[in-house]
Amino acid sequence: MSEVKKIATREGYGEALVECGKEYPNLVVMDADLAESTKTAMFQKAYPERFFDCGIAEGNMVGVAAGLAAAGKIVFVSSFAMFASGRAYEQIRNSVGYPKLNVKIGASHAGITVGEDGASHQCNEDIALMRSIPGMVVINPSDYIEAKEAVKAAIKQEGPVYLRFGRANVPVINDREDYHFEIGKGTLLKEGKDVTIIATGVMVNSALEAVALLEKEGIDAEVINIHTIKPLDEELIIASARKTKRVVTAEEHSVIGGLGSAVCDCLCAHAPTPVYKIGMQDVYGESGSAGELLKKYGLDGQGVYEQVRDFVNKK
Repeated sequence: MSEVKKIATREGYGEALVECGKEYPNLVVMDADLAESTKTAMFQKAYPERFFDCGIAEGNMVGVAAGLAAAGKIVFVSSFAMFASGRAYEQIRNSVGYPKLNVKIGASHAGITVGEDGASHQCNEDIALMRSIPGMVVINPSDYIEAKEAVKAAIKQEGPVYLRFGRANVPVINDREDYHFEIGKGTLLKEGKDVTIIATGVMVNSALEAVALLEKEGIDAEVINIHTIKPLDEELIIASARKTKRVVTAEEHSVIGGLGSAVCDCLCAHAPTPVYKIGMQDVYGESGSAGELLKKYGLDGQGVYEQVRDFVNKK
């Protein structure tokens, strides 16, 4: 059996920017002194005249980006998710979101898979923050291939977009000829009848790993990849929930305000269904390797399997 290829989603981000730079001469990229880490350095090398390092001044970077977007540019701003969504929140809300400007936020090093950098850099609140901004599109790709396609789709999307990328190498799961990415449309990865697992980002792979273990228990799980958390693919989620009658959400993010909350909002309004949310349970992360942290917080394949099994068997 061949070894599964693993590549960080931030690599897909950097490569896609370079590819799109040739097609879109009005594409501009900005960074806050982290270009090597966010992978925008790839674009800097290819198109130095369209790259601007704003230093450790994320709010100012977003303000400058808003001005460039108002002048007709497509602008990507990048930093770690903690700073891109947290430190620059007010500027994103008021200078980008409110006037609906064409600024894309490429946020790298999101979630606990930042690993050894610890709780101060492990942003598990960014999806909740960005989801709350009116008109903001929120995308969390599951692998390198999906990350590249998400960037290309974001460029074609008029208005603000938040894209979430990771530091750690993760399995490539979308390496197939028929793969198609569309903003606002989830992907049914496996059909099932006993429970629906709705996952996003790195948790899509964990959900797929959990399925094999669940099958040994006689539990037939349906798996859905929701790469776009806003706008949400409500039609797909509602149809699956009505079929399986049980839903589990899985995200490398707080269970407050992220994918789980979005799914609960949807089902509460249209198809009331029992939901169990897998994610960071209102706690900060800690320093450790990505693998160790996923295991500790029940976000690896084994952890997802155990939580789904217990939820299904709960009387």
